[in-house]
Amino acid sequence: MGFNMRARLRAADIEVTGYDRNPEVTDVASLAELIAHVPAPRLIWVMVPSGAITESVITDLSELLEPGDLLVDGGNSRFTEDQKHGEMLASKGISFMDVGVSGGVWGLENGYGLMAGGSAEDVQRALPVLDVLRPEGERADSFVHVGGIGAGHYAKMVHNGIEYGLMQAYAEGYELLAKKDIIADLPGTFRAWQKGTVVRSWLLDLMVKALDEDPGLETIDDYVEDSGEGRWTVEEAIANAVPAPAITAALFARFSSREDNSPAMKMVSALRHQFGGHATKPASPSTE
Repeated sequence: MGFNMRARLRAADIEVTGYDRNPEVTDVASLAELIAHVPAPRLIWVMVPSGAITESVITDLSELLEPGDLLVDGGNSRFTEDQKHGEMLASKGISFMDVGVSGGVWGLENGYGLMAGGSAEDVQRALPVLDVLRPEGERADSFVHVGGIGAGHYAKMVHNGIEYGLMQAYAEGYELLAKKDIIADLPGTFRAWQKGTVVRSWLLDLMVKALDEDPGLETIDDYVEDSGEGRWTVEEAIANAVPAPAITAALFARFSSREDNSPAMKMVSALRHQFGGHATKPASPSTE
């Protein structure tokens, strides 16, 4: 996603220098070279997988950045990690923001939904970049300053939890229609829902696209990964005594997909690939 974000910013004439361990896409050879190349005060945007990789990159950058610089974590870090990183960087005079980013592989063309956590001053400083990354139109329709450090990723966590539930509902409807012998045009049924119905959505559009590409989802296994945000959403629901049966059931359905052969979970896997480019597991060869 970071590669496409760089391209979107450059298309708007914003100068961007990017570092990646892949020599085919990086602009500089190291983080140290990146910091030397970007003039101070710097805005450095981190877009790497959550967990140990993010921890390592932010720790390394904390030793290279200078007071007055701003570091933005745009990955899917857990909000509690943001608060830890914010405190560590603040002790060095470095500002920190967390930004939940939604848009997947389509963000380069369509723009990204953005949820920011941090101070009002830091958000204002980053606004020229945020405005280019988001879709055109009213800022409030695609960007929100949610609150202090951690709030952006908390909002993105809940966003992804809702996404789990939506995908599961579409997928279960798909399996039910596929099972019924009176349904003669399964792909056409979903296509006809795209306009005028109360269940129309971008996820439904991607569902139709997935069926156009592979009408029976024959090339996709029903094994579905979970990337962490669904689990964190359920944990937060428990911690705050908020009933979340739909999101919880959708998460558990992903666990069950690793044991059964399920058309519904094939559709969830197909949808994850459509919106986010997430890898799908190829269907196992038939033993018949």
